[in-house]
Amino acid sequence: MTDAGLRAIFLEQRPMLLRLVTARLGNRDDAEDVLQDMFFKIDSLATQPIAQPAAFLYRVASNLATDRRIAEGRRGARDSAWLDVQSTADELPDAERAAIARSELRVVEGAIDDMPERMATALRLFRVEGRAQRDIAADLGITVSGVEKLLRRAYKQIHDRLSENGAGPAKLNRLSDERGT
Repeated sequence: MTDAGLRAIFLEQRPMLLRLVTARLGNRDDAEDVLQDMFFKIDSLATQPIAQPAAFLYRVASNLATDRRIAEGRRGARDSAWLDVQSTADELPDAERAAIARSELRVVEGAIDDMPERMATALRLFRVEGRAQRDIAADLGITVSGVEKLLRRAYKQIHDRLSENGAGPAKLNRLSDERGT
């Protein structure tokens, strides 16, 4: 059978193919898209003679509908997963909170800059790098108790500096809880 013959049978069977694909997809617009794709692929479908061209076209339409339904399911799952990990508007800081946070960060950085070198190093290693106090003690050549004392004094200096600059009570309480006081 030639491409022209297969196209003629496609055009003849199109109303029934449309019903089949619409039933499979549940959406006439998607079914129309599948049939349009199928019409353009007819040239590549007929590589050998086809004994039952109408049955062949129904099988191709059914397969394309199944492929489209699977792809749509995957797309929906991917889009849903993407939306699940996106921040909502109330999770994002507003301009005022962002400005306050930047201001407080500058105060904390200033407090750390004013600390003795060993204290600032212990604080950075513990808080920023997440190193264990035992490792910090070994690096600094002091005891774990000495590291704990350095951290307590560092927290106190930051706490005091934030208090001087009018930080909110929630921030100060959180810092006090971390210090263990």
